[in-house]
Amino acid sequence: MIVTHSTTPFEGQKPGTSGLRKKVRVFAQPNYAENFVQAVFDVAERPDGSTLVIGGDGRYHNRTVIQQAIRIAAANGYARVLVGKGGILSTPAASHVIRKYGASGGLILSASHNPGGPDEDFGIKYNIANGGPAPEAVTEAIYARTQTIDRWLSIEAPDIDLDSLGESRVGELTVEVIDPVADYADLMGILFDFDLIREKVAGGLTMAFDAMHAVTGPYAREILEGRLGFPAGTVRNGEPLEDFGGYHPDPNLVHAKALYDTMMGEGAPDLGAASDGDGDRNLIIGRGIFVTPSDSLAMLAANAHLAPGYAGGLKGIARSMPTSAAADRVAEALGIPAWETPTGWKFFGTLLDAGKATICGEESAGTGSDHVREKDGLWAVLLWLNILAATGKSVRQIAQEHWSRFGRNYYARHDYEGIETAPAKAVMDRVEGKLDNLPGTAIGDLVVSNADSFGYTDPVDGSVSRNQGLRVVFEGGSRLVLRLSGTGTEGATIRLYIERYEPADGRLDGDTTAMLADLVSAADDIAGIAAITGRTAPDVIT
Repeated sequence: MIVTHSTTPFEGQKPGTSGLRKKVRVFAQPNYAENFVQAVFDVAERPDGSTLVIGGDGRYHNRTVIQQAIRIAAANGYARVLVGKGGILSTPAASHVIRKYGASGGLILSASHNPGGPDEDFGIKYNIANGGPAPEAVTEAIYARTQTIDRWLSIEAPDIDLDSLGESRVGELTVEVIDPVADYADLMGILFDFDLIREKVAGGLTMAFDAMHAVTGPYAREILEGRLGFPAGTVRNGEPLEDFGGYHPDPNLVHAKALYDTMMGEGAPDLGAASDGDGDRNLIIGRGIFVTPSDSLAMLAANAHLAPGYAGGLKGIARSMPTSAAADRVAEALGIPAWETPTGWKFFGTLLDAGKATICGEESAGTGSDHVREKDGLWAVLLWLNILAATGKSVRQIAQEHWSRFGRNYYARHDYEGIETAPAKAVMDRVEGKLDNLPGTAIGDLVVSNADSFGYTDPVDGSVSRNQGLRVVFEGGSRLVLRLSGTGTEGATIRLYIERYEPADGRLDGDTTAMLADLVSAADDIAGIAAITGRTAPDVIT
């Protein structure tokens, strides 16, 4: 029997670049999650007999919302729900399941790289039938519905046993609990040369993978230790925990410092890697060398042909605007398009669907390809392994040879977190107010060539996205980018991206901090972050 629950709207249920993210205490309010899920179902395109995929990263409150979402789906006419065992599905695995089984969409319950636990973060994201994040037209419709919603529907039914594989019924709805790992692992076995990698592992190829007590642990154990033959213990912190073991599941040099220390120490393995809360980001470290996400994208694109799934070449490379231009130079050498999009994986979806791009990446440690419609942390790690196995070279050798061919984009991101909204906006207003007058201005030895507020017109569907970040470009290709982040749950985060291009015959072995020092000084002059916010240093540098 369908039960109609009266409700009233909540303020602020506007999905950001990766869905709706709030503190657990916000989502735990009566009707809060229910309102949002019902709003999704009210606007989502779903023919009769539709299948819905549900899964998450296992963080606190995951199981509670899954059970309620199943009951709401049953009342809203879905025929089938596929849910990962234990409520677990990594974001890329959920995308693959949506695509493989022809689902009309899916709910991914995650706050990605944000902390988990009763006092921490939770999130819900809706993915459409192509497996990718809902485009802006859909998220805007969802938000509009949350502002007028007056009821949500459900079926009175007991909780589903999420820990046992198999089918059960909720009203007329069939719920199938599926293995969250098997389909994804099989897909990776098609894309990459597992036989070659396994042979190299037997011959001494070594690695360390930090799953950060997040969703990737079971996937990494099955693939790395189970199918590729790395010894037990290669995957560290492999058990998903509701609070990620009290750690911050963001694969950067601050939160994955133990892995970094391992890779910089004596007897380091050949490859160090990590992934985040929901499995869509990656960290790559070679023995004695950290590879920035921007460089990793470029190096993977340049060497992707070594993996079976990409032996036929790439159709194009897409990157988010704040990501360094290193990948653009690879695209030029390969004679394929280079696309620059706003931040948010949804902007890559139309390019991938239209066959205009094969590999995509964001500076925030997200890399992926057309195998799914999400960034994919473990995919990037496996492509690196395939490249190491095929070339017999170290990560350092691959990086140095890449820079000697394409030049090097020294790069860093400075995050100023938890800033009050007013001063954060004041910083952006200050820079925006200077844009028209900056070209031709000298700041130290740097001369501004152009400055703008980045806008994007999708080449496939013609949709327009404005105000996607502020850019200041200097003669020679160096640049500064400023954005307000949409991935946090409290306050505002100013992200300052700093990039210096050094040509192939230039200084390729410099210290990143030293090479960017004049740009950091220029950013302080232009943006005045310290003066306006009182922050004399960023909270995180990546």
